[in-house]
Amino acid sequence: MTGYEAAPIHLDLDNRFYRQVEAARFPRHVLRWRNDRAAATIGLAGLDDDEWIDHFAKFRPLPGNLQVPLALCYHGHQFGHYNPELGDGRGFLFAQMKADDGRVLDLGTKGSGTTPFSRTADGRLTLKGAVREILATEMLEALGVNTSKTLSVIETGEALDRHDEPSPTRSAVLVRLSHGHIRIGSFQRLRYMDDVEGIEILMRHTARHHFADSLDADAPVNELAPQFLAAVAAAVAETAGAWMAAGFVHGVLNTDNFNVTGESFDYGPWRFLPQFDSHFTAAYFDHGGRYAYGRQPEASLWAVCRLADCLVPFGGTEPLEAVLKGYYPMLESSLQRRLCWRLGIAATAESGRGIAAALFAAAKADQTPFAQILHDWYGGAKRRGTYEGEAWQAFSDGLASVRRLPQADSPTFDREVPIALPIERVEALWEPIAEADNWTPLNAAIDEIRQWGAALRGDDAPKRQAVPVSD
Repeated sequence: MTGYEAAPIHLDLDNRFYRQVEAARFPRHVLRWRNDRAAATIGLAGLDDDEWIDHFAKFRPLPGNLQVPLALCYHGHQFGHYNPELGDGRGFLFAQMKADDGRVLDLGTKGSGTTPFSRTADGRLTLKGAVREILATEMLEALGVNTSKTLSVIETGEALDRHDEPSPTRSAVLVRLSHGHIRIGSFQRLRYMDDVEGIEILMRHTARHHFADSLDADAPVNELAPQFLAAVAAAVAETAGAWMAAGFVHGVLNTDNFNVTGESFDYGPWRFLPQFDSHFTAAYFDHGGRYAYGRQPEASLWAVCRLADCLVPFGGTEPLEAVLKGYYPMLESSLQRRLCWRLGIAATAESGRGIAAALFAAAKADQTPFAQILHDWYGGAKRRGTYEGEAWQAFSDGLASVRRLPQADSPTFDREVPIALPIERVEALWEPIAEADNWTPLNAAIDEIRQWGAALRGDDAPKRQAVPVSD
């Protein structure tokens, strides 16, 4: 395993932060998805299929890594209501290792069996849920969103009963590659337990291993706390802005679903916008629209505020409130920069604000799919479609003076229909798997998404920035 470097840093913490658990034993192990692109970043792409199944379905420990899986402890607000009965209920931390960029990354599971936090649930994952997570992570990665990667999906041969899809349905175990699994809810649990020492330990641990470039983990705690909050707030704001630019609706923005590194993860009822609609919700159970597309900035700030609550013992509220005042400007900057990138243009901070505002104003009154709009205007001028009226003229006028970014020579930009994942296409990709065990359409769709992502990132245009902006 050339390039593999074990780094089980969670063992630096004591058992108040996790519970040791055992993986479920499954009747079958059918490898359905292995992400060698992600595996290569942690030195695991060289595993053969039998070794892959051994580690990622039977959970034989990786060399020098965690010898026993750890179900992580956390609480959280779910749809605004505090729930102290959470924690990893169908997943665990399986391994940690150094990536090729120097970061410590986690391998965490979904559907790996019951834990002390499962309550009445079965600890399993449906195969359809796993397929949806593959699609979400691949699409978001293509769109430049800071997201977990779906490393592995293995079908496990159990029949599961679920109320939100035809049952019995097929089962799977998923392994994701993430930049940490420490959540805002991890800190909330310690605050709930009045464990101030535990909050400090977890904060220093996170600063040392996940924010080493920007934080001094050994600084006096009253200095570290607002700096730590600022680092987390900046990371979350960047991701929330990226969701908005991508037209992505996470669906369940509970505080246990916010990673303090800002990485987006855990994709359940996600959707991409059909038409532009700030009230669009992804989860059928989000009756009040708490996590609608247009309320994601508010939900993300609310979650960061709950982290701030946990840090009040270290110097009071005033320095924390000063940090929170800068949250929306950071999110808006992320949205504007990334929206211009999606449009294939470079803009100043000022012109980026105007372009974003003009686009949303025009799209709000248009029934054209959001992804189609960005596709049609890619390169800074309308290339196809009918966009009439004063709002679209104002948007077009705003683009007149911007600089077009170098664009890769890719057929993905010349298509009539954009590469997109509306819910109808997600269902269409699942249907041949469900009916005929035909994975060819899914694999073809992922290849297409990856080719488009490479073209968007400008892999063939070295001078192009990942998130271009010139101030």
